[in-house]
Amino acid sequence: MAIKLGEKAPNFSTETTEGKIDFHQWLGDSWGVLFSHPADFTPVCTTELGTVAKLKAEFAARGTKVLAVSVDPIGDHHEWIKDINETQQTTVNFPIIADHDRKVANLYGMLHPEADSKHTVRCVFIIAPDKSVKLTLTYPPSTGRNFHEILRVIDSLQLTANHKLATPANWEQGQDCIISPSVSDEQIPELFPQGHRTVKPYLRYTSPPK
Repeated sequence: MAIKLGEKAPNFSTETTEGKIDFHQWLGDSWGVLFSHPADFTPVCTTELGTVAKLKAEFAARGTKVLAVSVDPIGDHHEWIKDINETQQTTVNFPIIADHDRKVANLYGMLHPEADSKHTVRCVFIIAPDKSVKLTLTYPPSTGRNFHEILRVIDSLQLTANHKLATPANWEQGQDCIISPSVSDEQIPELFPQGHRTVKPYLRYTSPPK
C-alpha cells in the first residue's frame, strides 16, 4: 500500500516504549513525524535515533511529535535504547513502536521486498494536525537520513499552510519566499504589506510574514 500526499494517515493502536497509544489520539493537534527503521541493534539506525533525541527540542518548538517504528519486540527496544544513549551520548526521549507483527509497516507500505522482505526501509511521513500526509520519503537501509532537512521541510509546510507562499530551492526559515501564482499582482499589497520584488511575472519574492 502506497501512501499518497494529501491522504489521511491511517490510524492504528500499538505498543511503544512509552506505553500503548492510539496514533491519532497521540498526535492530537500536533504535527507528526513517523519514521521507520530496518531493525534494532543496527549501526545506521542507532545514529539516527540518537540524532532525533538530540533534536527533540527543535521538533517540539515546531509543535511536532516524533514516533519511530522498528519491527523488533518491546524488550529489544529497551535494550537497544541503552546502547543508543551510551554510544550517541544522549537520552532517547520519544516512543518507539514495537511492530513485531508488522501491522504498522504494512499499513504504511514500509516493507519493500526488493530491499528486504522482512525489514522496513527508512520511510518518513510528515503528518499535519488534520491527519493528512504532507510528505513521504524513502531511503535505502544503507543511507542515514538528514533530520535537519526534515526540520526544514516542516518549516516550509507550516509556513505555506497558512500563507499563499511557496519556498524556493534550499530555502531556510527566515529567507525570502515565492508568492503563489494564484495571487494576482493586485492582491499582493494587501496580502504582503512587507513588500515584494518581481523577477519574472511568474517569479515574485517576498519576505516571510512574522
